[in-house]
Amino acid sequence: DAFHAFHQDLSFVRKFLQPLLIGELAPEEPSQDGPQNAQLVEDFRALRQAVEDMKLFEADPVFFALLLGHILAMEVLAWLIIYLLGPGWVPSTLAAFILAISQAQSWCLQHDLGHISIFRKSWWNHLAQQFVMGQLKGFSAHWWNFRHFQHHAKPNIFHKDPDVTVAPVFLLGESSIEYGQKKRRYLPYNHQHLYFFLIGPPLLTLVNFEVENLAYMLVCLQWTDLLWAASFYIRFFLSYIPLYGVPGALLLFVAVRVLESHWFVWITQMNHIPKEIGHEKHRDWASSQLAATCNVEPSLFIDWFSGHLNFQIEHHLFPTMPRHNYRRVAPLVKALCAKHGLSYEVKPFLTALVDIISLWPPSVDSHHQGLGSTYHRLRPWPWCSRDISP
Repeated sequence: DAFHAFHQDLSFVRKFLQPLLIGELAPEEPSQDGPQNAQLVEDFRALRQAVEDMKLFEADPVFFALLLGHILAMEVLAWLIIYLLGPGWVPSTLAAFILAISQAQSWCLQHDLGHISIFRKSWWNHLAQQFVMGQLKGFSAHWWNFRHFQHHAKPNIFHKDPDVTVAPVFLLGESSIEYGQKKRRYLPYNHQHLYFFLIGPPLLTLVNFEVENLAYMLVCLQWTDLLWAASFYIRFFLSYIPLYGVPGALLLFVAVRVLESHWFVWITQMNHIPKEIGHEKHRDWASSQLAATCNVEPSLFIDWFSGHLNFQIEHHLFPTMPRHNYRRVAPLVKALCAKHGLSYEVKPFLTALVDIISLWPPSVDSHHQGLGSTYHRLRPWPWCSRDISP
């Protein structure tokens, strides 16, 4: 089911599997799979087949063309504001916000392309992703795929999902229990809900992503991605240095990165942080995704603002589905959950944001005394992630 979820054209990718086959388990060999509901597995596969029959994996080219168009329009509008009104504080602030929105929407569009959910051919999606991620954002498409698909395959699983493997900076889920039992203390974890605001949302994109992204391209010899990323910086600074000078252009760049970083942290983590975080449970595909995701109440604005990540359950169950079809598949997924007693959680938008930071009492009484009598447990958020392209 996981293999099927990541690949649209199974007949094509199967051609590459034979060299990877190193053997087969005998029937009596022990399996790592935990207890699974055979009826749930069967019903989910029937649901997927129904979704395919409804053609919900087919993208609407006009929808994605409009997305790209409004991203490019915001890039032009921001430059025109500074060009026509001058580099004052008011025009600069307005331009920075417009550029940050453009950057946030570029994250969403490249995310669609990375999941091969727009074009029929994989390489068309990957080529377009290199343009959006490289030229429009200054990052590596391969780096994003390397980190992001690991998250999708094992969401909220320590040492398999890089988004939650963030100790010792933050302790999430079961890691807080482990640190308490071993009486390990590197940072004042009872105050991590406070220093999260200092090094989390403001600096993730500006510092961590920039460093990790550059290191990945150099170490993995991704020269094409490096050229795409360089084209973003060349375009940005050639556009704004004549208007601001070098210091002003750098300040604008930092402001945009900090603003988009806030968007990235809050929007991408509102669907995962309040959910179960721990070690591998070896569940079936549907159960593992539902345990780690929740939805946010939809609206036209929230759908656009979050890049349809408010339909996180549907996205994780069907990662290659074009996002404009999530609303159509959501009732079917909800019915499947109701039939099998699975949680299909939908939150108001503000509640989902607030839940990222929560006050929690100690989970293991005396073992947590090394971390303080009470401590704030910050749940998962993306500090750094890795991925392997399917």
